[in-house]
Amino acid sequence: MQNSPEIQNASNSLERRIDMAIARADVDKDVDQRLKRLARTVKVAGFRPGKVPFKMVVQMHGPQARHEAIGEAVERTFGESVRAQNLRVAGFPRIEPKPGEDESKLEFSAVFEVYPEITLGDISGQTIERPVLEAGVAEVDRTIEVLRKQRLYYVPTQRASATGDKMTVDFTGRLDGEVFQGGEAKDFAVVLGEGRMLPDFEAGLTGLAAGETRTFDVAFPDDYHAANLKGRTAQFEATVKAVEEPKLPELDAEFAHSLGIADGDIEKMRAEVGANLEREVKKRIQARIKEQAMKAILEANPMDVPRALVDQESRNMAEGARQDMINRGIDPKNVPVEPSWFTEQATRRVKLGLILADIIREKGIQATPEQVRGQIEEFAQSYEDPAEVVRWYYAQPQRLGEIEALVLENNVVDWVLANAQVTDKAVAFDELMGSAA
Repeated sequence: MQNSPEIQNASNSLERRIDMAIARADVDKDVDQRLKRLARTVKVAGFRPGKVPFKMVVQMHGPQARHEAIGEAVERTFGESVRAQNLRVAGFPRIEPKPGEDESKLEFSAVFEVYPEITLGDISGQTIERPVLEAGVAEVDRTIEVLRKQRLYYVPTQRASATGDKMTVDFTGRLDGEVFQGGEAKDFAVVLGEGRMLPDFEAGLTGLAAGETRTFDVAFPDDYHAANLKGRTAQFEATVKAVEEPKLPELDAEFAHSLGIADGDIEKMRAEVGANLEREVKKRIQARIKEQAMKAILEANPMDVPRALVDQESRNMAEGARQDMINRGIDPKNVPVEPSWFTEQATRRVKLGLILADIIREKGIQATPEQVRGQIEEFAQSYEDPAEVVRWYYAQPQRLGEIEALVLENNVVDWVLANAQVTDKAVAFDELMGSAA
């Protein structure tokens, strides 16, 4: 078989083109051998196996045999060419037939991308701000208040409604004296101050007690979703059926029970909340440090990445989004997800994956069994039966592999911290936790 590969740079820094030639005589010989092997077993009505006329076998299976022979020859020639040049191919090549005047050979071009050559950049000039926060008694108290608010309940009241109250109302809305579509409701529940309803509507209900009726105007904004209501003012009549005021649960044994403290002991509850808070603070600090470390790695190692890898990662992310919709009971047919939406994220992921792999290889970074065990045990602490969680991870190699990958990433972060400029910075509790407690 003839092989005269010529490797060229193509349209971008990672794209290559190989021109290949395959002798027709070699292809014809391969096709003949394939058809002879097939003739021994092919079944045709009216003939015993192995007795089908060879001419008939050629007519029936010749095109497929030729297609397979050419495909294998191109694949073999391509493989020999990239190995000879020590190229790392990313994705699959695009094979393009070339018109040629030489009838003795078939000519093709293979267009493909290669992995970038990575020379690790210096990260000593990169800066990392390490958040510092000690979660003490005050933070535990605030967290308990958040937990109480999450368990808020309502009790009936005869007083006039105010912000924070839950109201049950019947209402009718009219435009120019006519009830409009969607303008009526019975036993409608609304919590004043949540912002779910238009400001004029909440204002119209404020100050009413159960059994009272009021008529008020509601101005709809110009960008309101219903076209017939945009920029218009409707008249509403609302009758209050119930007003309920919010109540926080008492800080007692029953509340402790709701947090999983079997004997209802308040001090045990505080200790449990404190331990969980400490783990959460640690996790959020680690996440912030990791994000900065990954950013430092990217900035120190600018590079192009193969489009093929980005496209594949984009498709994976889109599929993940579709699966998430299914898990939440949403039909993805109603919300089409396009891989192109994820291109920027996918590019970042591919870059990080390539650079991290090179750092791990070049710096000899490993995930030790002790580190893996420690990470699993840390995860397990937030569960009722930590030992069972540990067994669950070790029972499945794939689960264990995910933890090993996480530990490797954490070790890379430690390497960044050891080589970059790191400064400690005190962070406010609310700011770290993402919302006011």
